[in-house]
Amino acid sequence: MTPHTPQPNRQTLYVVIALVLGIIIGELLNLTLESSELKPLIGILAALTDIFLRLVKMIIAPLVFSTLVVGMAKMGDIHTVGRIGAKAMLWFFSASIFSLLLGMLLVNVFEPGSSLHMSLPEVGVQTGLPEATPTLGNFVSHMFPKSIIEAMATNEILQIVVFSMFFGVACASLGELAHPTVKLLDSLTHIMLKVTGYVMHSAPVAVFSAVASVIAQNGIGVLVSYGQFIGEFYLGLLLLCISLGCIGFLVLGRRILSLIRHIREPMLLAFGTASSESAYPKLLQQLERFGCDEKICGLVLPLGYSFNLDGSMMYMTFAVLFIAQAYGIDMTLGDQLIMLLTLLFTSKGVAGVPRASLIVIAATLSMFHIPEAGLLLLLAVDQLLDMGRSATNVFGNSIAAAVVSRWEKALR
Repeated sequence: MTPHTPQPNRQTLYVVIALVLGIIIGELLNLTLESSELKPLIGILAALTDIFLRLVKMIIAPLVFSTLVVGMAKMGDIHTVGRIGAKAMLWFFSASIFSLLLGMLLVNVFEPGSSLHMSLPEVGVQTGLPEATPTLGNFVSHMFPKSIIEAMATNEILQIVVFSMFFGVACASLGELAHPTVKLLDSLTHIMLKVTGYVMHSAPVAVFSAVASVIAQNGIGVLVSYGQFIGEFYLGLLLLCISLGCIGFLVLGRRILSLIRHIREPMLLAFGTASSESAYPKLLQQLERFGCDEKICGLVLPLGYSFNLDGSMMYMTFAVLFIAQAYGIDMTLGDQLIMLLTLLFTSKGVAGVPRASLIVIAATLSMFHIPEAGLLLLLAVDQLLDMGRSATNVFGNSIAAAVVSRWEKALR
């Protein structure tokens, strides 16, 4: 631990305090100020959050590239990379299917859309979301880069992963000749982690401003109108985390508790900023401190950010069925299973697009002739829901990295 980096426990405490203060100050602003007076304040708060998220995104591309290449070069051969990648993808798809099924089960049991006491948006109303149809072509274009510079400039993690894998395999096959490059990238990894330490000093400010902004705009009262839906969704996320934690316990034993202690700050960070990306650099650090092999983390975590967003997967199921119920559309079990398979693959087709979850949901709604205008029901609370699903995404990827490390007998 360097003297410039706050102690993990103290930093976590600062983030929790910022979260609570954000809720209190946000509600006070909502109660005391008119919307015209609120606008400039919300602009300032949004700018503070945006600065932090931009600083984090500045770190992600070089960190993903350097950790992945160094990890693969140190593994030494393509067979090891293939084995670890196969184990990771097996976990990712199993966890995604489980998340979708659990979400479907809970929505059918609770039926939150049927008990929504609000006027529904008229069918045909524009949602204001960018149009992007999740297709195989879109998936390929988002997966394979035409320029690594462009991929890094736009933070297309999946494209950076694909290039890094080619680069890492080439380094491993060249042996001694590639050592200077690998050593340089290893040094870059440590530099970027040091930069992460500096950026994380501003995390409590970002969490405070993000939460205060949401509450100031909508007020705590928004929880009353959508209370049942929000409560049931968060219950679903809790059950998902408990289920993944139990599976993790079967593999990791009592060390699962140590893992949770190590990742609580990245989870709080993702929750406060409603962004899984904001937690990536800190999560990588904390997993290595927990004892995960750095080479495995360097491979599994970037892949997980493209293929293992468990919280987002559950949200998509919840959202589609919630809107269908709100409009009184009865989806048969067969239709729901087809919807799950569709979401399992199309959710990878719009990576890197802003509000990608909502775009995938919009495409799925039109596929099953459910009014897309129903998305307007979600926009009011999307930020609050995004906080929970972002934290769950971080938890799911942490379990994946730890489990694969244990399977590889590389957990310290």
